[in-house]
Amino acid sequence: MEIGLVCRGGVENYASLAEELGEKERRKAFSVKVLAFGMQGLCEVAYERELCGETAYFEEVALLSREIGGVVICGCVTDTLGQKRKSAVVADKGKILGVSDATNAFDGENSAGASLRVYETSQGRIGVLVERDLYFPEAVKALATCGSEIIVCPFGEMTGSIENVLARGYAFCYGVPIIVCGLGYAFCAGMAGDTLFASSDSPFTFSLSLEREYHLIETRSKGFFKRSQGEY
Repeated sequence: MEIGLVCRGGVENYASLAEELGEKERRKAFSVKVLAFGMQGLCEVAYERELCGETAYFEEVALLSREIGGVVICGCVTDTLGQKRKSAVVADKGKILGVSDATNAFDGENSAGASLRVYETSQGRIGVLVERDLYFPEAVKALATCGSEIIVCPFGEMTGSIENVLARGYAFCYGVPIIVCGLGYAFCAGMAGDTLFASSDSPFTFSLSLEREYHLIETRSKGFFKRSQGEY
């Protein structure tokens, strides 16, 4: 699977970013099948204005997905009548599949969204985390349990190495590659707990082979106690 990561610039100037790389690199940039932007990918999206046709930010994402013939995942801030959330819009081959919100909000900075989501796309089942949801292992576990083949996380400015360390640990524990695209830096954590690809270049393209490995794990636990029928 050919994947492109954009850690500088947004959807509206992706073509000009690619052109700066030269003809060969431009062809590569538009031959990717999954294209991820960080939280800078779109301007703030007000749903009311978007639905009234005053803005067309989601349409730009849909058109770009049609142009590459694949999936585009783009971070942004959404505004629902004053309730602002960190979000990610997902489009596939010209169609908007949905919008995922961060399910955790820190210190009143934004509002929290309602649920996680795994998207059925032309490139497989893609789970989407939004920014600091990456700090919550239960969110990653839920997406992996629900069948994600890869997890993509649009991010803002990273705090250091902790995002890479967490993603590598999750990828190893839950058996799913995790792609994090932040501001100025992007990487992919592999199922072996290693960093498969990392770069501050933008756009940056790489090839990812999906591996599906399963193990039978047996555990012992207290609970589920049953009395004999005669004791009720």
